Amino acid sequence: MVQFNEETLESLAKLCRIKCPEVFLNKLLKSLNQVLIYFDQIEKIDVEGVPTCNHVLESMENVMREDEVGETLETQTFLSNSPSHIGGMIRVPSVIQF
Repeated sequence: MVQFNEETLESLAKLCRIKCPEVFLNKLLKSLNQVLIYFDQIEKIDVEGVPTCNHVLESMENVMREDEVGETLETQTFLSNSPSHIGGMIRVPSVIQF
């Protein structure tokens, strides 16, 4: 069975362009190795004669409906409920850091 070591983890972090603080390395290594153990257990399951399942929800059907224009709030009423807005748009915290 393949196992993650510190070299492999550093290489993956570099390829993914993520920084992993030293304090989390051991915990992350243990978690990744545990995932590999689970994969190893799954590989040992006998699936002979089990039909393939491409879609779990094959019996489900997408319910379609016509788009209907309904009542809408006036812009000022809508913006009055937001904690911060600018230029007619709601201001939200940044999610991408540069």
